[in-house]
Amino acid sequence: MSLTRFRSAPSRALLAGGVVLTVAAAMVPASRASAASAPVTKVASHIHVLPTFERRNDCVLPIVVSVTCAGVGTPMTAGTGPIQTSPAVYIVQWGWHGTDPNGLGAYQQSFFNGIGGTSWNASQTQYCANPAAPVGLDCTGATSFVGNPTGVLKGVWVDETNAVPANPDDAAIQAEAARAAVHFGNTTQASNGSTQYVIDTPHGNSTTGFATSWCSYHGYAATSSGNVSYTDFPYIPDAGGSCGQNFVNSGSAGTLDGVSIVGGHEFAESETDPNPPNGWTDSTFAETGDKCAWIQAGPGAISNITISTGKFAVQSLWSNKANLGAGGCV
Repeated sequence: MSLTRFRSAPSRALLAGGVVLTVAAAMVPASRASAASAPVTKVASHIHVLPTFERRNDCVLPIVVSVTCAGVGTPMTAGTGPIQTSPAVYIVQWGWHGTDPNGLGAYQQSFFNGIGGTSWNASQTQYCANPAAPVGLDCTGATSFVGNPTGVLKGVWVDETNAVPANPDDAAIQAEAARAAVHFGNTTQASNGSTQYVIDTPHGNSTTGFATSWCSYHGYAATSSGNVSYTDFPYIPDAGGSCGQNFVNSGSAGTLDGVSIVGGHEFAESETDPNPPNGWTDSTFAETGDKCAWIQAGPGAISNITISTGKFAVQSLWSNKANLGAGGCV
């Protein structure tokens, strides 16, 4: 498995069983009239973490399943949870106050403006919801599949109203995602079914564990707007090579490699498993990005792709159909 995400003992408990975290009701952004009521006071979290490059060889659960374990747990199989049939991304720059020393914001937005509809994301469309036989490749009887539409980036919110904690915990990230749903007018389960909220925390200000254990994670929160799929996305260049800087491109050209590598990883997994671990995973709970993470050389290695908005470094994604059904990173 590649990045089956860093799982500390608490994270494992969250994955296993609906732990409810209490979050204080937060102030609603004054910038939008529709955000007129506090989004939630309690949210249930299930998270799935992408470990740093240095943790890639930790193959002992529940810490990390790495690329060296890619064959373990094969193939991907469907759970009872949803998929995203028409993925839509909303980015929140939470408390940046205009500070973006490496230009992450523009790069990230260019990536998401162009990644939809590409061949890189096309392998994800093999994964379906509620197949009659949810094993391996078999989506017989399925009527809905992961989508690959163009124009997945639907909005960006620069939130300077709600203060960012010094080290926002998962409950704080969830609360900001819930506020984002209200801000963007997505206040029902139907409007959030295929929606991803990427919560960008500021340079020098991230959830504890970033850069030492993990690079990013995605999860979902039960809110008054329905189940909300979110990604905790720290200021990736702060982690340097631990989270992908210069992984493909040298010098200044590779400063932001990790932004698209990590961002693409979380995007693809949120499509196929928006409510982890209830979507598509293997038997060790690795998701489609995990099984192909941090590959340096050979088949499935991280490389540049050229899309309509530029050239970006991305990892490969797991396909059950590859290699005549044996599976592989494509």
